[in-house]
Amino acid sequence: MQTAHFSALEAKHAVLDRKIAAESQRPLPDTAALAVLKKQKLRLKEEMTTQ
Repeated sequence: MQTAHFSALEAKHAVLDRKIAAESQRPLPDTAALAVLKKQKLRLKEEMTTQ
């Protein structure tokens, strides 16, 4: 059973996924911004797996 907290984490994970994809598609992606987004996404994924 999913909790509201887990659902919120999934939603944030999906938003980060879209931001990463959008940044990657730019002609000159900001590698620093991508690194930050990917780290945030990884932290969320880790928190989701410990739930």
